[in-house]
Amino acid sequence: MGNRTGWLRGVFPALVTPFDPKTEEVDEEAYRRLIRHVLPHVDGVVTSGTTGEFPYLTRAEQRRLVEIARQEVGDKLVIAGCGASGTAQAIALAQDAREAGADAILVVTPYFLHPSDKEVYQHYYDIATRVDISLILYNIPQVVDAVLPRSVVEDLADLPNVVGLKDSSGDLTYTMEILEYAGDRIDVLVGHDEVVIAALAAGVSGMILASAQVYPEVWQEVYRLVREGRLEEARALQRRVQKLSRIFCRHGGGVAVKAALNMMGISVGPPRRPLKSAGGALIHETRAEIQLELEKLGKIPVEEQPFAYPSGLLETRFGDLELTPEVIRAHGLRLGSGTAGEGVNRVQLDLVAGRKDTPLADAYALQLTYPLRGREALTAILEPGLTVRPSTLLLPTLPQKNLRQANMIYGPTQLALGRAIVDALEAGVISAQAADDEIMVVLATVHPKALDRHALYRSVYEAARMAIAQAFSG
Repeated sequence: MGNRTGWLRGVFPALVTPFDPKTEEVDEEAYRRLIRHVLPHVDGVVTSGTTGEFPYLTRAEQRRLVEIARQEVGDKLVIAGCGASGTAQAIALAQDAREAGADAILVVTPYFLHPSDKEVYQHYYDIATRVDISLILYNIPQVVDAVLPRSVVEDLADLPNVVGLKDSSGDLTYTMEILEYAGDRIDVLVGHDEVVIAALAAGVSGMILASAQVYPEVWQEVYRLVREGRLEEARALQRRVQKLSRIFCRHGGGVAVKAALNMMGISVGPPRRPLKSAGGALIHETRAEIQLELEKLGKIPVEEQPFAYPSGLLETRFGDLELTPEVIRAHGLRLGSGTAGEGVNRVQLDLVAGRKDTPLADAYALQLTYPLRGREALTAILEPGLTVRPSTLLLPTLPQKNLRQANMIYGPTQLALGRAIVDALEAGVISAQAADDEIMVVLATVHPKALDRHALYRSVYEAARMAIAQAFSG
């Protein structure tokens, strides 16, 4: 067969395995649709890898996935994941893959019992010499809990049908070492979505990525730009997908990718048990981040929500507190408003402050006793158990529709407001007497799409500083 460096070039998606939501059986038609979705933008596909949940697949299912891929991809490459902890099992999978039409197999380092370096070499040697098919070594210490040693790779690279290594470690030091010692004999492919450009610039020949089934066209363009030496353009393009790539790498691979594909209307079902698509490692806030990033990429329509920042005269904005302009004027309540931030991190805070013997106190107590559904008010705090003075309620102007939105209000918004009040008291903007005698309610309008906690904190702090200054300026 001979060494074939330069054979494994380009973009190869590590395909998820679609399952029927009710029976958990492999959904063959969904698998075909997934392959057809990625095919125009890729150089081949990878079946039953880590993203494909290979530990949960039977031998017959893995073989069938190869057969389907072979039927669908035409003359493009089919790489079959043949991972197994035992050598005999891996050989059986490799034989099946060859008979089913795979061009190459991807074999992960033996896991669970952690064989010695010599035993790891023997594992790969036995597969390579027993099955006449191109073999790609696979280093993924995050789940194997062991690194495929460079010395073992260096020796295995001498075998005629060992043609490549997929490095999913994200450790560029390891990647560089493999390129140095074996890069003249085998192709090295990056398997960690977050470091694609760095690995390509270092000399890898291509990529096998979970995210390459969500935005394969992006990686194909990155690959082309790097080959043409247009690194600045390539960097800008990778940054557009960096957050999603990070989520896919750090939140279960197949679980997060399946969530994204299902949002895009490419139905792939849930993962197999014990993995869960919701309520497991992929929390609601992370799912909301995936949705927002897909919207930015144009992969799904923007979910529009009726939204506008409050406008009109400031004294008319406190109707939810049953404070009319007449009541506000009659009791000398202080008002202030502040707006800060850009885009989805823009925040508007409308503040009302007054003595504890005014109708504001009744409104304050009413929000604590009978909170508005989805808009529950919380006290402004610096840390759990440490409230600020004057006593202040934070009231969202918009219903919190999911956990992500709630976390933005009852997290950076609450904390930044508390810090702004304390700083205003220390600076003398709020007098010591007002701190004792008055209370405040702050209506917070935070964009439903806000996700950057640090940017939101800064926006809220600045808006609060402005509102406080206006209210207490006299």
